Amino acid sequence: MAGNVFGQMFRITTWGESHGRAVGVVVDGLPAGLPFSEADIQKELDRRRPGQSEVSTPRHEADRVEILSGIFEGMSTGTPVSMLVWNSDARSSAYDAIKDTPRPGHADFTYMARYGIRDHRGGGRSSARETIGRVAGGALAKLLLSRFGIQIAGHVLELGAIRAKPLSFEEILENVEKTPVRCADLEAAGKMLEKVAALRQEGDSIGGIVELIIRGVPAGLGEPVFDRLDADLAKALMSIPAVKGFEIGAGFEAARLRGSEMNDPFRIEEGKITTSSNNAGGILGGISTGLDIVCRAAVKPTPSIGKVQQTVDLKTLENTEIAIKGRHDPTIPPRMVPVAEAMIALVLADHMLRSGFINPRTLLE
Repeated sequence: MAGNVFGQMFRITTWGESHGRAVGVVVDGLPAGLPFSEADIQKELDRRRPGQSEVSTPRHEADRVEILSGIFEGMSTGTPVSMLVWNSDARSSAYDAIKDTPRPGHADFTYMARYGIRDHRGGGRSSARETIGRVAGGALAKLLLSRFGIQIAGHVLELGAIRAKPLSFEEILENVEKTPVRCADLEAAGKMLEKVAALRQEGDSIGGIVELIIRGVPAGLGEPVFDRLDADLAKALMSIPAVKGFEIGAGFEAARLRGSEMNDPFRIEEGKITTSSNNAGGILGGISTGLDIVCRAAVKPTPSIGKVQQTVDLKTLENTEIAIKGRHDPTIPPRMVPVAEAMIALVLADHMLRSGFINPRTLLE
Protein backbone atom coordinates (compact mmCIF):
# COMPACT_ATOMS: atom_id res chain seq x y z
CA MET A 1 0.00 0.00 0.00
CA ALA A 2 1.48 3.31 -1.12
CA GLY A 3 0.18 6.79 -0.32
CA ASN A 4 1.07 6.96 3.38
CA VAL A 5 3.35 10.00 3.00
CA PHE A 6 2.07 13.59 2.96
CA GLY A 7 4.06 16.74 2.16
CA GLN A 8 7.31 17.61 0.37
CA MET A 9 9.77 19.50 2.60
CA PHE A 10 7.72 18.99 5.76
CA ARG A 11 6.59 15.36 5.46
CA ILE A 12 4.70 12.90 7.60
CA THR A 13 4.37 9.15 7.22
CA THR A 14 1.58 7.63 9.29
CA TRP A 15 1.41 3.94 10.13
CA GLY A 16 -0.67 1.43 12.08
CA GLU A 17 -4.18 -0.03 12.17
CA SER A 18 -7.21 0.52 14.38
CA HIS A 19 -6.85 -2.78 16.25
CA GLY A 20 -3.12 -3.32 15.76
CA ARG A 21 -0.57 -2.95 18.55
CA ALA A 22 0.00 0.75 17.98
CA VAL A 23 -0.37 3.68 15.60
CA GLY A 24 2.09 6.47 14.95
CA VAL A 25 3.89 8.87 12.66
CA VAL A 26 7.35 9.79 11.40
CA VAL A 27 7.84 13.53 10.80
CA ASP A 28 10.64 14.46 8.40
CA GLY A 29 11.73 18.03 7.68
CA LEU A 30 11.15 19.68 11.05
CA PRO A 31 13.91 22.31 11.34
CA ALA A 32 16.41 21.99 14.17
CA GLY A 33 16.02 24.29 17.14
CA LEU A 34 12.26 24.05 17.84
CA PRO A 35 11.59 23.53 21.57
CA PHE A 36 8.88 20.90 22.18
CA SER A 37 7.91 18.10 24.50
CA GLU A 38 5.46 15.22 24.75
CA ALA A 39 3.07 17.62 26.53
CA ASP A 40 2.84 19.75 23.39
CA ILE A 41 1.83 16.72 21.34
CA GLN A 42 -0.43 15.31 24.05
CA LYS A 43 -2.47 18.52 24.22
CA GLU A 44 -3.57 18.03 20.61
CA LEU A 45 -4.07 14.26 20.92
CA ASP A 46 -6.32 14.78 23.94
CA ARG A 47 -8.61 16.89 21.77
CA ARG A 48 -9.26 13.99 19.35
CA ARG A 49 -9.19 11.24 21.98
CA PRO A 50 -12.29 8.98 22.07
CA GLY A 51 -14.57 8.39 25.03
CA GLN A 52 -14.70 11.98 26.29
CA SER A 53 -18.37 12.86 25.80
CA GLU A 54 -21.80 11.75 24.65
CA VAL A 55 -20.97 12.77 21.07
CA SER A 56 -18.00 10.41 20.70
CA THR A 57 -17.40 6.67 20.71
CA PRO A 58 -17.24 5.10 24.19
CA ARG A 59 -13.96 3.39 23.26
CA HIS A 60 -11.52 4.39 26.00
CA GLU A 61 -7.96 5.05 24.90
CA ALA A 62 -5.43 7.10 26.85
CA ASP A 63 -3.65 7.90 23.58
CA ARG A 64 -0.43 8.69 25.45
CA VAL A 65 2.26 9.68 23.00
CA GLU A 66 5.85 8.44 23.16
CA ILE A 67 8.53 10.38 21.27
CA LEU A 68 11.17 7.96 20.05
CA SER A 69 13.56 10.17 18.09
CA GLY A 70 14.36 13.61 16.71
CA ILE A 71 14.63 15.45 20.02
CA PHE A 72 17.57 16.18 22.32
CA GLU A 73 17.48 18.22 25.50
CA GLY A 74 13.98 19.41 24.71
CA MET A 75 14.74 20.68 21.21
CA SER A 76 14.34 19.32 17.67
CA THR A 77 17.57 18.14 16.12
CA GLY A 78 16.47 18.31 12.48
CA THR A 79 16.37 14.52 12.20
CA PRO A 80 13.14 12.51 11.77
CA VAL A 81 10.77 12.68 14.73
CA SER A 82 9.13 9.30 15.38
CA MET A 83 6.06 9.16 17.65
CA LEU A 84 4.02 6.22 18.86
CA VAL A 85 0.65 5.67 20.58
CA TRP A 86 -0.28 2.22 21.87
CA ASN A 87 -3.77 0.76 21.29
CA SER A 88 -5.15 -0.55 24.57
CA ASP A 89 -8.96 -0.83 24.31
CA ALA A 90 -9.54 -2.59 20.99
CA ARG A 91 -12.37 -5.14 21.01
CA SER A 92 -11.89 -7.02 17.77
CA SER A 93 -14.49 -9.73 18.46
CA ALA A 94 -17.28 -7.25 17.67
CA TYR A 95 -16.16 -7.34 14.03
CA ASP A 96 -15.76 -11.10 13.55
CA ALA A 97 -19.43 -11.63 12.70
CA ILE A 98 -19.35 -9.08 9.88
CA LYS A 99 -15.96 -9.75 8.34
CA ASP A 100 -17.58 -11.15 5.16
CA THR A 101 -20.33 -8.53 4.92
CA PRO A 102 -19.00 -5.13 3.81
CA ARG A 103 -20.43 -2.27 5.82
CA PRO A 104 -22.33 0.33 3.78
CA GLY A 105 -20.47 3.65 3.71
CA HIS A 106 -17.14 2.07 4.75
CA ALA A 107 -14.03 1.10 2.76
CA ASP A 108 -14.53 -2.64 3.34
CA PHE A 109 -15.53 -3.45 -0.26
CA THR A 110 -13.06 -1.11 -1.94
CA TYR A 111 -10.10 -2.39 0.13
CA MET A 112 -10.97 -5.93 -0.97
CA ALA A 113 -11.32 -4.78 -4.59
CA ARG A 114 -7.92 -3.03 -4.42
CA TYR A 115 -5.80 -5.45 -2.37
CA GLY A 116 -7.70 -8.73 -2.17
CA ILE A 117 -7.16 -8.75 1.60
CA ARG A 118 -8.10 -6.47 4.47
CA ASP A 119 -7.92 -6.16 8.23
CA HIS A 120 -11.60 -6.32 9.21
CA ARG A 121 -10.95 -5.36 12.85
CA GLY A 122 -12.36 -1.86 13.17
CA GLY A 123 -11.57 -1.10 9.55
CA GLY A 124 -7.83 -1.62 9.94
CA ARG A 125 -5.86 1.05 8.09
CA SER A 126 -9.04 2.76 6.82
CA SER A 127 -10.13 3.54 10.39
CA ALA A 128 -10.12 7.14 11.60
CA ARG A 129 -7.71 5.95 14.29
CA GLU A 130 -5.02 6.49 11.64
CA THR A 131 -5.53 10.23 12.18
CA ILE A 132 -3.63 10.03 15.48
CA GLY A 133 -0.45 10.25 13.42
CA ARG A 134 -1.77 13.27 11.54
CA VAL A 135 -2.62 15.10 14.77
CA ALA A 136 0.77 14.30 16.33
CA GLY A 137 2.60 15.52 13.23
CA GLY A 138 0.29 18.51 12.95
CA ALA A 139 1.08 19.47 16.55
CA LEU A 140 4.71 20.01 15.54
CA ALA A 141 3.63 21.96 12.46
CA LYS A 142 1.44 24.18 14.66
CA LEU A 143 4.33 24.87 17.01
CA LEU A 144 6.54 25.80 14.07
CA LEU A 145 3.91 28.09 12.53
CA SER A 146 3.23 29.81 15.86
CA ARG A 147 6.84 31.03 15.84
CA PHE A 148 5.91 33.02 12.73
CA GLY A 149 2.60 34.37 14.02
CA ILE A 150 0.29 31.93 12.22
CA GLN A 151 -2.82 30.76 14.11
CA ILE A 152 -5.47 28.20 13.11
CA ALA A 153 -9.04 28.22 14.46
CA GLY A 154 -11.27 25.26 13.64
CA HIS A 155 -14.88 24.80 14.71
CA VAL A 156 -18.10 22.98 13.84
CA LEU A 157 -20.02 25.45 11.70
CA GLU A 158 -22.97 23.16 11.07
CA LEU A 159 -24.27 19.88 12.49
CA GLY A 160 -27.40 18.14 11.31
CA ALA A 161 -28.63 21.28 9.48
CA ILE A 162 -28.19 23.42 12.64
CA ARG A 163 -25.84 26.25 11.69
CA ALA A 164 -23.81 28.54 13.94
CA LYS A 165 -24.15 32.29 13.64
CA PRO A 166 -21.18 34.27 12.24
CA LEU A 167 -18.46 34.65 14.89
CA SER A 168 -15.13 36.45 15.05
CA PHE A 169 -11.80 34.63 15.03
CA GLU A 170 -11.34 35.53 18.70
CA GLU A 171 -14.80 34.24 19.67
CA ILE A 172 -14.13 30.93 17.97
CA LEU A 173 -10.83 30.47 19.83
CA GLU A 174 -12.49 31.39 23.14
CA ASN A 175 -15.62 29.23 22.86
CA VAL A 176 -14.82 26.22 20.68
CA GLU A 177 -13.73 23.93 23.52
CA LYS A 178 -16.59 24.89 25.82
CA THR A 179 -18.99 22.27 24.41
CA PRO A 180 -18.53 18.64 23.27
CA VAL A 181 -19.73 19.49 19.74
CA ARG A 182 -16.99 22.13 19.33
CA CYS A 183 -19.42 24.73 18.04
CA ALA A 184 -18.37 28.22 19.16
CA ASP A 185 -21.97 29.47 18.97
CA LEU A 186 -23.06 28.18 22.38
CA GLU A 187 -26.79 28.51 21.66
CA ALA A 188 -26.50 26.49 18.46
CA ALA A 189 -24.26 24.01 20.30
CA GLY A 190 -27.06 23.25 22.74
CA LYS A 191 -29.44 22.44 19.90
CA MET A 192 -26.80 20.27 18.25
CA LEU A 193 -26.34 18.26 21.43
CA GLU A 194 -30.07 17.62 21.64
CA LYS A 195 -30.18 16.42 18.04
CA VAL A 196 -27.21 14.09 18.49
CA ALA A 197 -28.81 12.56 21.61
CA ALA A 198 -32.09 11.95 19.79
CA LEU A 199 -30.42 10.33 16.79
CA ARG A 200 -28.25 8.16 19.03
CA GLN A 201 -31.41 6.76 20.61
CA GLU A 202 -32.67 5.95 17.11
CA GLY A 203 -29.42 4.18 16.22
CA ASP A 204 -28.64 6.77 13.58
CA SER A 205 -26.02 9.49 12.95
CA ILE A 206 -25.57 12.94 11.41
CA GLY A 207 -22.91 14.84 9.51
CA GLY A 208 -21.92 18.49 9.39
CA ILE A 209 -19.47 21.15 8.28
CA VAL A 210 -16.12 22.00 9.85
CA GLU A 211 -14.74 25.48 9.16
CA LEU A 212 -11.07 26.47 9.40
CA ILE A 213 -9.83 30.05 9.66
CA ILE A 214 -6.09 30.70 9.39
CA ARG A 215 -4.71 34.06 10.47
CA GLY A 216 -1.22 35.46 9.96
CA VAL A 217 -0.28 33.74 6.68
CA PRO A 218 1.96 36.13 4.70
CA ALA A 219 1.05 37.17 1.16
CA GLY A 220 2.90 35.23 -1.51
CA LEU A 221 2.69 31.69 -0.07
CA GLY A 222 1.94 28.91 -2.54
CA GLU A 223 2.56 27.81 -6.10
CA PRO A 224 0.55 28.98 -9.14
CA VAL A 225 -0.19 25.78 -11.08
CA PHE A 226 -0.49 22.19 -9.82
CA ASP A 227 0.73 22.92 -6.28
CA ARG A 228 -1.67 25.77 -5.65
CA LEU A 229 -2.07 26.46 -1.94
CA ASP A 230 -5.84 26.01 -2.09
CA ALA A 231 -5.45 22.76 -4.05
CA ASP A 232 -3.08 21.38 -1.41
CA LEU A 233 -5.49 22.45 1.35
CA ALA A 234 -8.28 20.67 -0.50
CA LYS A 235 -6.22 17.48 -0.77
CA ALA A 236 -5.30 17.68 2.90
CA LEU A 237 -8.90 17.94 4.08
CA MET A 238 -10.31 15.53 1.50
CA SER A 239 -7.80 12.91 2.67
CA ILE A 240 -9.47 12.83 6.10
CA PRO A 241 -11.88 9.89 6.48
CA ALA A 242 -15.56 10.92 6.06
CA VAL A 243 -14.88 14.24 4.29
CA LYS A 244 -16.98 14.49 1.13
CA GLY A 245 -16.62 18.11 0.10
CA PHE A 246 -14.30 21.13 0.25
CA GLU A 247 -14.80 24.84 -0.33
CA ILE A 248 -12.78 27.99 0.18
CA GLY A 249 -13.98 31.56 0.68
CA ALA A 250 -17.41 32.00 -0.87
CA GLY A 251 -17.12 28.38 -2.00
CA PHE A 252 -20.10 26.95 -3.87
CA GLU A 253 -21.98 30.19 -3.29
CA ALA A 254 -19.58 31.73 -5.83
CA ALA A 255 -21.48 29.90 -8.56
CA ARG A 256 -24.54 32.02 -7.75
CA LEU A 257 -22.77 35.39 -7.66
CA ARG A 258 -21.99 37.96 -10.33
CA GLY A 259 -18.41 39.01 -10.93
CA SER A 260 -19.20 42.41 -9.42
CA GLU A 261 -20.32 40.62 -6.26
CA MET A 262 -17.60 37.98 -6.10
CA ASN A 263 -14.52 40.12 -6.74
CA ASP A 264 -12.70 41.52 -3.70
CA PRO A 265 -11.82 45.20 -4.45
CA PHE A 266 -8.26 46.19 -3.55
CA ARG A 267 -7.55 49.16 -1.29
CA ILE A 268 -4.79 50.66 0.81
CA GLU A 269 -5.13 50.47 4.60
CA GLU A 270 -2.41 51.77 6.91
CA GLY A 271 0.01 51.78 3.99
CA LYS A 272 -0.63 48.13 3.07
CA ILE A 273 -2.52 46.52 0.20
CA THR A 274 -5.66 44.69 1.32
CA THR A 275 -9.21 44.05 0.07
CA SER A 276 -12.59 45.27 1.26
CA SER A 277 -14.03 41.73 1.27
CA ASN A 278 -12.64 38.19 1.31
CA ASN A 279 -14.77 36.08 -1.02
CA ALA A 280 -11.54 34.52 -2.34
CA GLY A 281 -10.89 33.06 1.10
CA GLY A 282 -7.37 34.46 1.35
CA ILE A 283 -6.02 32.84 -1.83
CA LEU A 284 -5.85 34.11 -5.44
CA GLY A 285 -4.26 32.14 -8.26
CA GLY A 286 -3.13 29.50 -5.79
CA ILE A 287 -1.12 32.05 -3.77
CA SER A 288 -2.01 33.61 -0.41
CA THR A 289 -3.17 37.25 -0.29
CA GLY A 290 -2.26 37.89 3.35
CA LEU A 291 -5.91 37.93 4.44
CA ASP A 292 -7.45 35.20 6.58
CA ILE A 293 -7.63 31.88 4.77
CA VAL A 294 -11.16 30.52 5.23
CA CYS A 295 -12.07 26.99 4.12
CA ARG A 296 -14.66 24.36 5.00
CA ALA A 297 -15.05 20.60 4.86
CA ALA A 298 -18.35 18.75 4.51
CA VAL A 299 -18.38 15.64 6.71
CA LYS A 300 -20.75 12.74 6.10
CA PRO A 301 -22.74 11.02 8.88
CA THR A 302 -20.96 8.19 10.70
CA PRO A 303 -21.57 5.12 8.49
CA SER A 304 -21.57 2.69 11.43
CA ILE A 305 -25.15 2.91 12.71
CA GLY A 306 -27.42 0.67 14.75
CA LYS A 307 -30.13 0.40 12.09
CA VAL A 308 -30.36 -2.72 9.93
CA GLN A 309 -28.83 -2.09 6.48
CA GLN A 310 -28.67 -3.96 3.19
CA THR A 311 -25.36 -5.51 2.09
CA VAL A 312 -23.95 -8.66 0.48
CA ASP A 313 -22.16 -11.79 1.65
CA LEU A 314 -18.71 -11.94 0.05
CA LYS A 315 -18.52 -15.74 0.40
CA THR A 316 -21.95 -16.73 -0.93
CA LEU A 317 -22.40 -13.65 -3.19
CA GLU A 318 -25.98 -13.31 -1.95
CA ASN A 319 -27.88 -10.29 -0.67
CA THR A 320 -28.13 -10.06 3.10
CA GLU A 321 -28.57 -7.63 5.98
CA ILE A 322 -26.12 -6.23 8.49
CA ALA A 323 -26.50 -4.85 12.01
CA ILE A 324 -23.33 -3.09 13.10
CA LYS A 325 -22.32 -3.52 16.71
CA GLY A 326 -19.32 -2.06 18.50
CA ARG A 327 -18.55 1.48 19.66
CA HIS A 328 -18.92 4.35 17.23
CA ASP A 329 -19.23 8.14 17.12
CA PRO A 330 -22.83 9.31 16.53
CA THR A 331 -21.35 12.28 14.69
CA ILE A 332 -17.87 12.88 13.30
CA PRO A 333 -17.31 16.68 12.97
CA PRO A 334 -16.58 17.46 16.67
CA ARG A 335 -13.63 15.03 16.81
CA MET A 336 -12.57 15.98 13.30
CA VAL A 337 -11.77 19.59 14.27
CA PRO A 338 -8.26 18.87 15.65
CA VAL A 339 -7.57 16.53 12.71
CA ALA A 340 -8.55 19.22 10.21
CA GLU A 341 -6.43 21.81 12.02
CA ALA A 342 -3.48 19.41 11.91
CA MET A 343 -3.81 18.85 8.17
CA ILE A 344 -4.02 22.59 7.53
CA ALA A 345 -0.90 23.14 9.67
CA LEU A 346 1.01 20.47 7.75
CA VAL A 347 0.24 22.12 4.42
CA LEU A 348 1.22 25.58 5.65
CA ALA A 349 4.45 24.40 7.29
CA ASP A 350 5.38 22.60 4.08
CA HIS A 351 4.70 25.66 1.89
CA MET A 352 6.48 28.00 4.31
CA LEU A 353 9.61 25.88 3.92
CA ARG A 354 9.20 25.43 0.16
CA SER A 355 8.62 29.16 -0.47
CA GLY A 356 11.57 30.21 1.68
CA PHE A 357 9.50 31.99 4.33
CA ILE A 358 11.17 29.61 6.80
CA ASN A 359 14.87 28.95 6.40
CA PRO A 360 15.73 25.54 7.93
CA ARG A 361 18.40 27.26 10.06
CA THR A 362 16.17 30.16 11.14
CA LEU A 363 15.37 28.70 14.55
CA LEU A 364 19.06 28.33 15.41
CA GLU A 365 20.05 31.86 14.43
